[in-house]
Amino acid sequence: MNQTIIPEFDRTDLGNIQIAPDVIAVIAGLATIEVEGVAGMSGGFAGGIAELLGRKNLSKGVKVEVGQREAAVDVNIIVEYGRRIPTIADEIQQNVKRSIEMMTGLHVVEVNVHVHDVHFKSQEKTEETEVSVRVK
Repeated sequence: MNQTIIPEFDRTDLGNIQIAPDVIAVIAGLATIEVEGVAGMSGGFAGGIAELLGRKNLSKGVKVEVGQREAAVDVNIIVEYGRRIPTIADEIQQNVKRSIEMMTGLHVVEVNVHVHDVHFKSQEKTEETEVSVRVK
């Protein structure tokens, strides 16, 4: 993201409309986690380990390139174990494209989905059980 604000995105009789790329990244992040089977967004590989990001950091798992009329998006995700990855990726692509185009009027030319990790629910439950046993 080289630009802070999209230059001259739209001119009206009353002035210009500008949308920051960070806004588009948040829209893409929200559209991504709405898809069933997405365990979370990944901030990337830091030391070879993907980290789960909360809702406040949705844009950190998203890279956006924006022009005056078009946008390209890369999303980094963690999927739930046992889910069909190509189906999830397709749903993400459709949902991100639809959300950005509807909310901003930009034409989305690419939505690239990068799967960084698989989340196992059984590990999470085991860890919770161990904590509750220790704290009696």
